[in-house]
Amino acid sequence: MNATATATDQLPVVVIGAGPVGLAAAAHLVGRGLEPLVLEAGPVAGAAVRAWAHVRLFSTWGEVTDPAAEKLLAPTGWVKPDVKTYPSGGDWAERYLQPLADALGDRVRTGATVTGVSRAGRDRIVDADREARPFVVHVTHADGREERLFARAVIDASGTWSTPSPAGASGLPALGEKAAADRLAYRVPDLEDPSVRARYAGRRTAVIGSGASAFTALAALADLAREQAGTKAVWILRRGISGSTFGGGTADQLPARGALGLAAKAAVDEGHADAVTGFRTEAVERDGDNRLILVAEDGRRLDPVDEAIVLTGFRPDLSFLSELRLGLDERLQAPVGLAPLIDPNQHSCGTVRPHGANELSHPEQGVYLVGMKSYGRAPTFLALTGYEQVRSVVAAIAGDHESAERVELALPETGVCGGTGLFAQPDTAHPTPDGGCCAPTPALLQLGTVTP
Repeated sequence: MNATATATDQLPVVVIGAGPVGLAAAAHLVGRGLEPLVLEAGPVAGAAVRAWAHVRLFSTWGEVTDPAAEKLLAPTGWVKPDVKTYPSGGDWAERYLQPLADALGDRVRTGATVTGVSRAGRDRIVDADREARPFVVHVTHADGREERLFARAVIDASGTWSTPSPAGASGLPALGEKAAADRLAYRVPDLEDPSVRARYAGRRTAVIGSGASAFTALAALADLAREQAGTKAVWILRRGISGSTFGGGTADQLPARGALGLAAKAAVDEGHADAVTGFRTEAVERDGDNRLILVAEDGRRLDPVDEAIVLTGFRPDLSFLSELRLGLDERLQAPVGLAPLIDPNQHSCGTVRPHGANELSHPEQGVYLVGMKSYGRAPTFLALTGYEQVRSVVAAIAGDHESAERVELALPETGVCGGTGLFAQPDTAHPTPDGGCCAPTPALLQLGTVTP
């Protein structure tokens, strides 16, 4: 082994993102005797999860904690919450993610935004001696200070929360969408917050999307309509309504997820939401009263609304990985080995086949996209999936290839068959930052991952 390789083996593994999957990766690295360095852009661990603190997961506590993390937490006196109860995003952050970050100590750095990753002294063009070079990670800190760090491997668990998809059906912003930003929201609103509640109470709101987050918003607005006269939702779907539109219902093996779809259905059945089907948004216009008019590709123009909540999914930010040789599916922007397993154009009933380091590998050895980011634009990611991913990836980094290939994962089924995707409709599912299949009981909503 040459000097460069030896030095590289002594470097830390950089983990990008201190969300559920990133912190789990760090715990597995510690368990393997490897040194992690977790870089979190937000001011605290789990910053993205805290942004939807008001949303309740549709996975129980027993399904959103990682075994290696629990082992690391045990000496601190941490007590695992009741495994049968459903945490909110805030619960998850305060009662699990923050204690885990505290246990990792100085290995977690917050306010550290990764702006670029490459091979030291090698851009993506150069072949010579490439695999022997360590990774170089450029970081900008909250105070504006820039830093260059070196790593033996890079695990990107930064999620997709920062890059929501637009209202435009083409994947590009609709005409006028940017100009209407003051009346648009791209997250499930917290209607318990008085200032947010005032924005929607007694007003007409369009909800664009057909995944778990859209269900969450519809159920919340229906609750508000029962209390505040004049509150109305207009549900915009790119497809029609079928038997699978509202999810698996009572057949869903995650009961809270099934209940979420039923809550959305109740919002429509009770008249609190009007469904508009086959509507693919092309433009957002203003009327004389400064309200919004949505215009479809087929020329249809809807009656004005006061606000619009755009819940059409998320997409990965790949900009800071541009100097790495990634193998990504041209449609999903997921690793090519994983894409066929999660492609919502092909999958319907059933679960994701077990996968790990092999499916998550790239031509650039030693770099892995994990968690929600590994799914690219595909919906329906589960925290359990991410935890198994990083167990396998860390084993591969440690050289334990037998363990890396011994991937075992059994996920709950949605109870819905059809060509709409694994657990949600492909074009509008709303995924979480790093993972965590979320959603509520009739009014406990959530992104899931399903669907930052």
